[in-house]
Amino acid sequence: MGVIRKTKSVEALLNEFNKSSSAISAKKLIQSLDSKFNKTTIYRVLDKLEDDGVLHSFLGRNGLKWYAKCKGCSSNKHRDLHPHFQCLDCGKVDCLAVSVSLPKIPNRKIEVSQLLIQGKCETCFT
Repeated sequence: MGVIRKTKSVEALLNEFNKSSSAISAKKLIQSLDSKFNKTTIYRVLDKLEDDGVLHSFLGRNGLKWYAKCKGCSSNKHRDLHPHFQCLDCGKVDCLAVSVSLPKIPNRKIEVSQLLIQGKCETCFT
């Protein structure tokens, strides 16, 4: 874990991600940890974990920010570029292990891209 210290707030947030296999919204994290840490501390730690390559973030439906565990990332570079799926019925959001190719754009260098696919998850589809 690079430069971030293992404080109580860092451990509490990492514990939330270890309990869940899907992405977690900043709103849900704040609700879960509100009795232990204030909102500013939670956002500050989330930013540090993202900068350190432990988490990645993306915008979901209604502009909510979501976070998920990184795989193979570091503080130098996020390497797990992939699409995310959000269920329109239950709200579950997760990372998709599929490859997506981005188009070449003349005179441009793509450094970050976000793709959110929305529909019904395996539970709500049936």
